[in-house]
Amino acid sequence: MFRTIIWFTYFWIYLIFTYPALLKVKKMHKAGHKEEMEQLIFKTARNWAQKLVKLTGSTVEVKGKENLPEQGPFVIVSNHQGNFDIPILLGYLERPIGFISKVEVKKLPIIRDWMVYMNCVFLDRKDRRQAIKAINEGAKNIKNGTSIVIFPEGTRSKGMDMNLFKAGSFKLAQKAEVPIVPVAIKGSFKIMEQNGNRIKPAKVTVTVLPNIQPEDYIDKDLKVFAEEVHEMIQQKVSQ
Repeated sequence: MFRTIIWFTYFWIYLIFTYPALLKVKKMHKAGHKEEMEQLIFKTARNWAQKLVKLTGSTVEVKGKENLPEQGPFVIVSNHQGNFDIPILLGYLERPIGFISKVEVKKLPIIRDWMVYMNCVFLDRKDRRQAIKAINEGAKNIKNGTSIVIFPEGTRSKGMDMNLFKAGSFKLAQKAEVPIVPVAIKGSFKIMEQNGNRIKPAKVTVTVLPNIQPEDYIDKDLKVFAEEVHEMIQQKVSQ
């Protein structure tokens, strides 16, 4: 319990301390200093995420990082075991990334502003029209150079057995016509979800699988393709 209290206290205190950097980002954005702004966002998000994971006492091993495309944006398709998946990917893939996030996150101060500048997309699954608009917005962000993470399960699995992938999640990559990078996260649920939301140390393995080029999926039935990618990731998670 003590580790959990310390973690949540640190979470909000550190976030508040990022506010001056956020103001600097806003000024850079207005001045059109895109490259400097993106570097500051990446550095701040990575450092914050790594410290949050290390504070849990957990270790993260990343395998297959060479499978990330060297140039250009891409879409990461990942399983979703727990709340720590986002800081794990932010902190340890060593690439600037945004996320498809549930719209409720927009209620969180400071976090919301950082996510906007990271080109994250807020999705309201209850509003079909807004969801379609969000997918189009995400595809536009990707074409403009932002790599995006999607969790096609739509919710945390909280364990080793993955939920089915929603085929609609793959429309983002299909519209943007960029490589898809399947990522398997193993063990992140042991940090919090397995312990009744108490934080405990865990060993987490992130495996980056070979990327899938647009020409290899663009004409496929999305439901069939979603099942294929699900199977790829589930195999790695189950090993």
